[in-house]
Amino acid sequence: MDILAWLTDPSNWNGVGSIPHQVLIHLIYSIVVLAVATVIAVPLGVFVGHTGRGESLIMGSVNAMRALPTLGLLILLVLLIAPTISNSLAFVVPSLVVLVLLAVPPILSGVASGIRAIDRSVIDAARGMGFSTAQIIWRIELPCALPLTLSGVRGATLQVVSTATVAAYVSLDGLGRFIIDGRAGNDYAQMAGGAIVLALLAILLEAAFAGLGRVAISRGLTRRMPAHPAPKATAPRPRATA
Repeated sequence: MDILAWLTDPSNWNGVGSIPHQVLIHLIYSIVVLAVATVIAVPLGVFVGHTGRGESLIMGSVNAMRALPTLGLLILLVLLIAPTISNSLAFVVPSLVVLVLLAVPPILSGVASGIRAIDRSVIDAARGMGFSTAQIIWRIELPCALPLTLSGVRGATLQVVSTATVAAYVSLDGLGRFIIDGRAGNDYAQMAGGAIVLALLAILLEAAFAGLGRVAISRGLTRRMPAHPAPKATAPRPRATA
């Protein structure tokens, strides 16, 4: 009942520091991180998937990022970067860097795996038709790799949204603010309420990506082609007799 009372309290839905305000800040962090991670990961994924080169080095290095402790890396970057920045970005930049490192691996893996999964006969046919390398990438490989690419972006989004709460550990806003402040003040209703809002946000984003996949991915790739009705059987026409 305390959690329900906190979630329905009108004072928690208006003004600075309210639930809508923290959700907006949380989404801004996530969108910026995903945009930067996409710009980094997609070209690398195309390079690895198209050429087959650098797979061990690039994929190994990127996957190693997943083993980094997020909170420990955040504190280390704050200690290294914060003294060089005199404004509020002193804590924003380290937080974004940590989240970008978390978002790059699933996007890169999705793009590279999607391109590698394409039947080589399709690429050979495109070359036989006179397609250039750029045309093969843009018109064949990236569209065919879109299902796994969106899967990687979806996974990165859920990881970033759930992990962006660590930004509150260095005094930044976001949904993590409710968890950190609630823990500091032994306000468990606030902690649980912030966690519930975060979970609902992740579920909504998951549903949005599912809808986006149904719209953006070709039906031929998902085998969701409309079924054509079977032709009706007609009785043979009787022959005319003399």
